[in-house]
Amino acid sequence: MAGGGVEDVYGEDRATEEQLITPWSFSVASGHQLLRDPRHNKGLAFTEAERDAHYIRGLLPPAIVSQEHQEKKIMHNLRSYTVPLHRYVAMMDLQERNERLFYKLLIDNVEELLPVVYTPVVGEACQKYGSIYRRPQGLYISLKDKGKVLEVLKNWPERSIQVIVVTDGERILGLGDLGCQGMGIPVGKLSLYTALGGVRPSACLPITIDVGTNNETLLNDEYYIGLRQRRATGEEYHELLQEFMNAVKQNYGEKVLVQFEDFANHNAFDLLAKYSKSHLVFNDDIQVLHSFPYCWYQVITR
Repeated sequence: MAGGGVEDVYGEDRATEEQLITPWSFSVASGHQLLRDPRHNKGLAFTEAERDAHYIRGLLPPAIVSQEHQEKKIMHNLRSYTVPLHRYVAMMDLQERNERLFYKLLIDNVEELLPVVYTPVVGEACQKYGSIYRRPQGLYISLKDKGKVLEVLKNWPERSIQVIVVTDGERILGLGDLGCQGMGIPVGKLSLYTALGGVRPSACLPITIDVGTNNETLLNDEYYIGLRQRRATGEEYHELLQEFMNAVKQNYGEKVLVQFEDFANHNAFDLLAKYSKSHLVFNDDIQVLHSFPYCWYQVITR
């Protein structure tokens, strides 16, 4: 679908080296701006004609290198790293530089790279997120934004959002409260939805809601990127979540899917129960993981 929609699959949106822009993006860049835009940038894969058409001749070395050859080089570099976190950082850098190549790499090498961009390596990345932070990914909404959440959502450059993965960072994997540094989870999960589920990257929005953290290590960490305060609870917490959910519906419509990710159980069940009748919401920790025993029982008793 040219205008986007849940029916989009990666095969329909996939770019070829001959295309001038990435089909899953709806804006066109040129010149230096194009090379700095991960949605459009193809690195050295730009053809002679494209370099003239987009005013990038001279801004790149003269060699033309196919996407396949770039993939081969990056996989060689990734395999040379002995520290898994270094592979994660390299993949995130690639995503912020050349989105198309990032997803080709992930799709073609899913068994090798899935553990890098998601569990288990993303857990360590979240623990050290402040130290490895380079460029912003996703949208951050904090207690400072109370009363202005809709304005914050409108700051996100994409308008046709179909899937939001949101966390408050209180129960990140099995690592506990990582506060604002839990952003690695929504970013990683949505990368998988694109690579394996065919959702357009521009239709995905990772969000972290920062209400503080009770993790003393992070509160005392000079590189921590979140609010330096104890975690808000009760009315203060739920008022911010209510404003967020209302703003999501107002800004993106009723059909946007909101996935609650890695909330503590006491909030996860409440949020799902509260908003399931008014919003399109989902929590895989509750609705998917809890169904596994039943599915397994059905299989073994056939």
